[in-house]
Amino acid sequence: MPDESQPYRVQVPLRWSDMDAYGHVNNVQYLRLLEDARVVGIREWFVGRVSMLDEGIVVTRHAIEYRAPLTYRPAPVEVEMWVTHVHGAGFDLGYVVRDPQDVGEQVYAYAETGLAYYDFATARPRRLTPEDRAALAAHRGDPVRFRWAGR
Repeated sequence: MPDESQPYRVQVPLRWSDMDAYGHVNNVQYLRLLEDARVVGIREWFVGRVSMLDEGIVVTRHAIEYRAPLTYRPAPVEVEMWVTHVHGAGFDLGYVVRDPQDVGEQVYAYAETGLAYYDFATARPRRLTPEDRAALAAHRGDPVRFRWAGR
């Protein structure tokens, strides 16, 4: 989790269609939950500027470690999100998918997403600006605590 104060938090609603035949939220739907949180967070982190979402950004990878089954319910899940690494053309985001405080204390998953700035016209990555690096630094935190990575 982040070194500074608290991670960014956003509540994401569950959909009835997120459930699979086993009655829990399907693993593929976790990517949608992370995307929903990421889109809201990035727009809030870059208020007053053209968003990197509008300029071009692509997902380069995902890693998810499931900790408990998540079943459909009317209450949303809370996604904690922070920056774990910044590099020349992109950055990584860490996440914890959990119950909001008013629902419980269960953690459902830890995850990380790699993102790269991308110029669709030239089909090539593009560099982060100093302003983007500064905005991302405000949300910097520790690496994701994946069990398999020994963290």
